[in-house]
Amino acid sequence: MQPTESAVIVAIPEAEAAVSRWRLRLDPSAARGVPAHVTLLYPFVRPDAIDAAVLGRLACAIAEVPAFDVGLEHTAWFGDKVVWLAPRPTEPFRTLTTHVWQRFPQCPPYDGAHSEVIPHLTIGDGAPLTDLQEAERAISADLPIRGRVTHARLICGSAEPDSWQRISEFPLG
Repeated sequence: MQPTESAVIVAIPEAEAAVSRWRLRLDPSAARGVPAHVTLLYPFVRPDAIDAAVLGRLACAIAEVPAFDVGLEHTAWFGDKVVWLAPRPTEPFRTLTTHVWQRFPQCPPYDGAHSEVIPHLTIGDGAPLTDLQEAERAISADLPIRGRVTHARLICGSAEPDSWQRISEFPLG
């Protein structure tokens, strides 16, 4: 199966122990192979258009932002459909998104669907409310989660299970 989509993310491996079982049940992207992450830019360039020039521009954009420590300290909601972990600080994620988007203006975050991009790590999306609330309670007991962001990642995949794969990683400055 050929990939049909790509994304630029920051994987948060330190969160996997707390969120992976919940994400597999409640977040469709987890079943597709997407790790616990904060999205920088989705959708990104079509997989068949990713070449050395795209990778070079992406690497330059990411290298402009210094590595940073991150904490996942509390949960939050988008309506009653999406429960997520809030990273702190948010500004480095916003800066990364801005830098990548400036180099790829044809790829607005979330196809321009939101007036404000809020950095977040999705726990569950579109699952029954009671399941999302159960996940929130369980994960809250494991907070805070601390990590260090040193790389961003380009991933590609499709709607098929386990189809999303790492294409490349890019160090922050």
